[in-house]
Amino acid sequence: MYDLIKEAVHDDDAAIEISKMESKDVSSVVDAISELSLEDTMKLGMQFKRFPLGCDLTEVVAGTCASDLELMDLLGNCRLADMIGAPIHICAYAFSDIAEKFGMRGVEVMQMVHDVVDVPLDLDHFGENGAMRLPKNISGCGGECYNKGPAFTECPRGRIHERLIDKELEQKSDKDEWVELSSSVAVNVTSEQTGDGHAAPLREALDIANLAKKYGKGLESIMFVGDGYDEVITGFEKSIEIGADVIVVEGGPFNRCENTTEAFAKTIAAARILSPGKVVATNGAYENEVRIGLRTGLNMVITGFPKNHHGYMCGYEPGTARRGKFGLPRIIQIINEEFPNRGLPVQKHDLLALATAVKIAGPDYIYPRKIGSYAIGDAHWATLVSSNMYKNIELKHTLDDIVNLAQGNTIALHGGRFISWVIANELDKNVDEIIIADTDPWVQSITVNNLQDELNATIIPAKDDVSASKEADFSIVSSTMIPIKNNILKKVPNALPIV
Repeated sequence: MYDLIKEAVHDDDAAIEISKMESKDVSSVVDAISELSLEDTMKLGMQFKRFPLGCDLTEVVAGTCASDLELMDLLGNCRLADMIGAPIHICAYAFSDIAEKFGMRGVEVMQMVHDVVDVPLDLDHFGENGAMRLPKNISGCGGECYNKGPAFTECPRGRIHERLIDKELEQKSDKDEWVELSSSVAVNVTSEQTGDGHAAPLREALDIANLAKKYGKGLESIMFVGDGYDEVITGFEKSIEIGADVIVVEGGPFNRCENTTEAFAKTIAAARILSPGKVVATNGAYENEVRIGLRTGLNMVITGFPKNHHGYMCGYEPGTARRGKFGLPRIIQIINEEFPNRGLPVQKHDLLALATAVKIAGPDYIYPRKIGSYAIGDAHWATLVSSNMYKNIELKHTLDDIVNLAQGNTIALHGGRFISWVIANELDKNVDEIIIADTDPWVQSITVNNLQDELNATIIPAKDDVSASKEADFSIVSSTMIPIKNNILKKVPNALPIV
């Protein structure tokens, strides 16, 4: 594995070979990356943030809640996150604390939020009794560990993972309903990484993982960098064992390595290769870790509104990280400094385009289902199915419509990403030739190669959109991004747009 990973830093073919492996030995991946320079580690991580080797989105997820917020403020925070297209990270204990003040059950607040937003809802702090309930000294914690800085294995005030079990049991009957209203659920495996005082025991993670799978929700596994080696290996192994789709890496005070920046980068690079759903996130990382993580292929930064603990856990440094910070705009600025002029992080129109592609394909056709060597999409595709955004989309054409409207024996698909694979797979029953046209040579090449290995039809790479259209009996604009669709239609006005 070491030689293959070393080659994959600069060699596309080696990266593709690694990506196609059905299973990857965690220790071998971590060992190989530990031998790379920081520069090569960053290059490797970005190799695996390319379609279809990994998810290539860069986004923020917003923690909107805190136990001492008014219900109006919580709902306003959620609406604001929804307006900018940031999925909402739900701290179940805070929803329940707010609900208690208003004589409600926690799940009723969850239902209210679900009903007023379109973006996916990511459920956290959820255990074997449903919503976790925490004493005020934890729910209102000022963030001492992040403010003091490394290195800790648990709370610097010596607190254990305290829980108000009686309160949890009072509303345990709502447990399934919370998950049904969610798009994804986060569990924590750090108790297996020597973080006994930092998280609930693994049995609770397993219980919630099984519940998430029962209802078809995405599963996120939270692990920390820790010692940078044995604990990283354990974190990845436990995450894969419980069936996680997304790997969430926590740094900050739980990164105890001598060179914390390099250790965070190496953990992100390993996660890029090992994450089953090809999505890598962080829920706690100092500014230097966030920046190096983004340069190494990080997809998602979980941040927050004032009073929410995620508001200070990402993007600040020791001495400045404390409760009350508004991390969301700071993280947006950091992303734009690292990737200027990219229109990042992804916004609501981007999510809508992705959700439309997912709806055209249909839930039975997407991740973890494969066409050829790759899953159709990534963990985002699965989580979007459980969002109001997905449910409210009205399609111009269903997949069956698109296939039935295509006339002729040679069909050109203009746009070579995942939705084109789905359309090609359906067209394969009726045609002999499919032409793939994409402005990105890498996307076109990998799509042609993958489909040619899988389908009976001859898959032909196009010179460009115009020539593809001339050589085909019928053209389809296989992109749900409106600017891309409009650009193709300028060149191929008679093509069938799928949106």
